[in-house]
Amino acid sequence: MNTEKKSKRESEGYRELTRKTTIGEILETASAFEQTAMNFYTMLKDKVGKNLRPLVEELADEEKRHFELFQDLNKNPQVIDKIKELIVTPPNDHRFSDYIQTPKLKEFPDDQAILQYALGREQAAMEQYAALAEETPPGALHDLFHYLAQEELTHKNELEKRYYELVHSGGV
Repeated sequence: MNTEKKSKRESEGYRELTRKTTIGEILETASAFEQTAMNFYTMLKDKVGKNLRPLVEELADEEKRHFELFQDLNKNPQVIDKIKELIVTPPNDHRFSDYIQTPKLKEFPDDQAILQYALGREQAAMEQYAALAEETPPGALHDLFHYLAQEELTHKNELEKRYYELVHSGGV
């Protein structure tokens, strides 16, 4: 019986540990996510209709700023000291990680397909950054994740507005 309790405790400890990841791994994944988004939107600039082009250009610029934030963060001494700390992996981490791969789109994808993909991407980012803000202690990382969650929410709201215009009003 005593062995069973010890084994159960060890098993629970292992499960708890596997639910965690390092801040360094989180930053790596988030940086790759933002770089992929920046590259994706940059590549789309010349493939979308003229009505959607300003939005795609704006998203490319925003994702570039987010990527640069992560690059600067990796040089911050406060962050470097915390790289190996463990935090709880957000429940939707797999969904966030899935968006590191860009989708296969037609040579000139339609605006609706682009907006649908972008909406899913912004939703995943918003959820991930909000969960990370909850898991990180007060400080630079917490503030960054909270800021990014709000930025992604703003992007998502703009995309929803554009999607509604496209689908329900006959065009962007």
